[in-house]
Amino acid sequence: MTIGIIGGSGIYEALPLADVEQRSVTTPFGEPSDDLTVGKLHGKEVAFLPRHGPDHQHTPTNAPYKANIYALKDAGVDRVISTNAVGSLREDLPPRSLLVPDQIFDRTSRREHTFFGDGMVVHMGFADPYDPALKSHLAAAARSADHDADVEEDGTYVCIEGPQYSTRAESEFYREQGWDVVGMTAIPEAKLAREAELAYATVTGVTDYDVWKADSEVTLQEVLENAEANQESINAVVEEAVRTMPEDFESDAWTALEGTVNTPTEAIPDETRERVELLAGEYL
Repeated sequence: MTIGIIGGSGIYEALPLADVEQRSVTTPFGEPSDDLTVGKLHGKEVAFLPRHGPDHQHTPTNAPYKANIYALKDAGVDRVISTNAVGSLREDLPPRSLLVPDQIFDRTSRREHTFFGDGMVVHMGFADPYDPALKSHLAAAARSADHDADVEEDGTYVCIEGPQYSTRAESEFYREQGWDVVGMTAIPEAKLAREAELAYATVTGVTDYDVWKADSEVTLQEVLENAEANQESINAVVEEAVRTMPEDFESDAWTALEGTVNTPTEAIPDETRERVELLAGEYL
């Protein structure tokens, strides 16, 4: 197996990787956020990418999501562990706690959500945006890993466009819906991972109370301080999830494209077919 990890640059630097190498990858969808860092962790191969680039130069809107997911697929990855910093929409989910969500509500508006198009239409199910098997495994790892953070499993991640934080009205609306955390990077990453037939799940680290809470005003300083404090816990979770990853892991995501291509193969332009060969070739 090869396990992909997407998150902040501090993750792989803190993991005890062996046989580390950097791999430069060129994709039909542009350049990834960085070279892949590939190495061994507890005998398993992992491939890491920093979502926003090595110096956090990509905004949540313009991060190269398609190139990142394609690069991991090209490297032989079949499952992806993601990490996200989020704001809490619940009093009982304070900063420096962890949540492994099972649902997403998409509030983005300026992002490309699919590898396909250009003469090829794909309609894919997305009822469970996080792979149930990988989500459960990641939550179990979060509960058993050696760290001090409280952990919760299941909940809804509402993904906003950013890069600005929420207004108070938006934050109150999200709470009224019963959603749990708010962030900026779950979409389109989760959708693209499904299109690439990768099992995908995330562990989120709470950095703030968004702006719904009395006397709460989100600042970059607060977010960065709590994100740094969360990093040790998240690193422990990722390492435990890799260490305990079962050899007989199975995922419905690995056949997610089956029966979803709505365009007859002969009608798909050659250029489009060539671009998505790695992703959908066996179905064309």
